[in-house]
Amino acid sequence: MITILKSIQKRINEIKEIAYVDEDWGQLDYYDTRPPVQWPCALITLNDGSFSNIGRDKNKTPSNRQQGIITLDITVANLKLTNTSFKSSSFQKDQGWDIWNLIEKIHEKLHGWKPDHKASGSLIRASCKSIRRNDAIQEIHIIYTLVLNNI
Repeated sequence: MITILKSIQKRINEIKEIAYVDEDWGQLDYYDTRPPVQWPCALITLNDGSFSNIGRDKNKTPSNRQQGIITLDITVANLKLTNTSFKSSSFQKDQGWDIWNLIEKIHEKLHGWKPDHKASGSLIRASCKSIRRNDAIQEIHIIYTLVLNNI
């Protein structure tokens, strides 16, 4: 699993506009006045996994083989300091929509890409959700699924 998480982190880090890429350990929630991140950020975590038995292979370790389906949560967050009101200036609106440009760049990097060519299938986007917060942080979660084969 660590190979997959590190590969995703490296791939997202290729996007120069993202200042901070890390495993999500609660950086956006567990802070006093300022989250310990740089803006904008992308945080990666394993949401869920289910595994099925696909038989035995005595030549492999472990010999009981499985197929897994996991969901990964990529949280994209930024300080939202400008609004996107229709009557705002073009410059202000463009800055207000920046997070969606980042989400598109992440999607272009991850969707259909294999983070571990030996054991995984391709990442497939499954859902997206905005989180309402009471601070100036705009937070969007993108969920990807990944099939792990013969593990």
